[in-house]
Amino acid sequence: MLLATILGSGLASIDATVVNVALPAIGRDFGVLFAVFQWMITAYTLTLASLILLGGSLGDHYGRRRVFVVGVVWFATASLVCGLAPSAGWLIATRALQGVGAALLTPGSLAMIQASFAPADRARAIGAWSGLSGVAMAIGPFLGGWLILVASWRWVFLINLPLAAVVVAVSVRHVPETRDPSATGRIDLPGAALAVLGLGGVTYAIIAVPAHGASSVMVLVPGLVGVLSMAGFLLVESRSPHPMVPLSMFASTQFSAANAVTFVVYGAFGGIFFLLAIQLQVVVGYSALEAGVAMLPITFVMLLLSARAGQLAQRIGPRWPMTLGPLVCAVGVLMMRTITGGASYVVHVLPPVTVFGLGLSLLVAPLTATVLAAADERHAGVASGVNNAVARAAGLIAVAALPVLAGISGDSYTQPAAFESGFRTALVIAASMLVAGGLLAFATVRDRLVSEEPMPTGDAPWQRTNCPLCAPPLAGSDAAGTAAAGTGSTAAA
Repeated sequence: MLLATILGSGLASIDATVVNVALPAIGRDFGVLFAVFQWMITAYTLTLASLILLGGSLGDHYGRRRVFVVGVVWFATASLVCGLAPSAGWLIATRALQGVGAALLTPGSLAMIQASFAPADRARAIGAWSGLSGVAMAIGPFLGGWLILVASWRWVFLINLPLAAVVVAVSVRHVPETRDPSATGRIDLPGAALAVLGLGGVTYAIIAVPAHGASSVMVLVPGLVGVLSMAGFLLVESRSPHPMVPLSMFASTQFSAANAVTFVVYGAFGGIFFLLAIQLQVVVGYSALEAGVAMLPITFVMLLLSARAGQLAQRIGPRWPMTLGPLVCAVGVLMMRTITGGASYVVHVLPPVTVFGLGLSLLVAPLTATVLAAADERHAGVASGVNNAVARAAGLIAVAALPVLAGISGDSYTQPAAFESGFRTALVIAASMLVAGGLLAFATVRDRLVSEEPMPTGDAPWQRTNCPLCAPPLAGSDAAGTAAAGTGSTAAA
């Protein structure tokens, strides 16, 4: 089961980032403008962010293994068509189909572990899944760069086929089928459709601004359609008996605050990873392999320190890690302004990516745990899915908007001086977003989470509280002592 779930989720995670390394090679083959680069990234993220909650709901209703396997087969088929794409437009369309497959398989990977492992083994299984998935993501840019160097960018997609075949074979043979017996009612298809239309319309409008102008019909019409669709999404979710996103969750100020921080900081992250891979190749002169290797320290630092950051946040609360993490990332981003033509890796590239990784390590684990702890226990899976969707939607919008704000468009990626100027501007914007995210966390995130639900009759007269990282709501001092003893070891694991 671990092999199937780690490889399956690894496929989706790797393809969310490894294509960044391949963009200059794809651009040389197809002779495209920079907006096409943006669509190659955002087409995948658009369908993944919009449909990931729907994918989880389908698994709960019809069987998690079944939907997971369908997602892997869908993803592999789309990857094959991506690898054979005869044009940039074809590649963009099939990247969107890849995102649909990723939205089907991603929620199921962790849900199958949660449903199938015995409680005593579950924490270790999830820990192994998290750690090895991180290793898979670390290998991704290196593998993608190597494939581009020795073969072609097309193999960045074609390599998914044998891996997907292993995932399907192992899943069918070794993974038991599970579903949520309480999952009843209709699937929220109208909400999913409006989410795709809303994010797609806004994204198209932003990317079209450099080519058509902000007042053009080509910008205003899709932008208006996107905004109205998002409003319709909120209306549908508020009235649906089985919503994809229960809006009542946002009544928790802690949950809303954590997701607001997620949107701001992950928007900055998405824009930085997108532009840095191109900067290293177009301006510094790295090969695709060298660019992939150059960013590995970020992942290595996270693998080394994320668990310790989670333990620190458990002791002192999430407020300071979630405040300092984005600020440290902002320092690393501003240090990236030294990454210019002829830059030395040891002097100019390694220090900023390492500092950036330190900031990520401080932030990610406390942020995720805070989101889960802020939601009611029965909504833990939905809370994780919402936060995942918020993070991906933020990256989607940032990849569309940040180059526009920085003046990167047209064929500037073929002109090192023009791209470098836009990259430096983008770094300042991204650093400002990270500082804003840190300040927002300081102002809104609490170290001690107070339950905002009405107390059941018979509860103690004081408010129920819970650990901001892992514990369910508690009802009195005796329960608190018992739960604290049990959840401490779980958090450490």
